[in-house]
Amino acid sequence: MVRERLRHGIPGLPLLPLVLLPLLDIALFPASAVAFEREDTVTGIALLVTGLLIVPTWVFLLKGFFMVAPNEAKVMQLFGDYVGTAKTTGLRWANPFFRKRKISLRVRNFESSQLKVNDQDGNPIDIAAVVVWRVVETAEALFEVDDYENYVRVQSEAALRNAATS
Repeated sequence: MVRERLRHGIPGLPLLPLVLLPLLDIALFPASAVAFEREDTVTGIALLVTGLLIVPTWVFLLKGFFMVAPNEAKVMQLFGDYVGTAKTTGLRWANPFFRKRKISLRVRNFESSQLKVNDQDGNPIDIAAVVVWRVVETAEALFEVDDYENYVRVQSEAALRNAATS
C-alpha cells in the first residue's frame, strides 16, 4: 500500500531570478559572432561553447517549475517511483526529472441511481443517496485503484445496499 508523503519542493519565486539569469548569457551568441568577425577565434569559440552549454542547462532547470492551485495537489514520480505529493499552493520547483500529475482535492458530489433492494424483513424498497466526497490520500487514489472516481461510485453503491438490507 502506497502512503502519501508530503514533498512540496522548493518555493519557486526565490529561484526564478536565479534560473532566469542565464537569459543574459544568450547574449553570448551575438558576442561570439562579433569575436569571430574581429578574428579573435579563441574568444569566439569560448563564448560559443559557454553559450551552448548554458542554454540546455537553463531549459532543463525551467522544466522544474510547476504551479499548485488551491484545492489541488501534484503527485511526483521519479522514473515510475512515487516520490511525494506537493500540496502547498503557488509556484514551486522540484527536480526536472520528476513527473508531476495533477489531482483535484475539491469536494465533489454525485447522486447515486435508484436501487431496488430488499430490507432485512424481505420487503422491497427503492433507495438512492447523495454522496459527498473528496480525495484525502493522493498516493492511494492514483496508485491503489484504476479509476478513483469510479471506485467511489461502486463503493458507495455497495455501502448503500448494505445499509438498506440491515
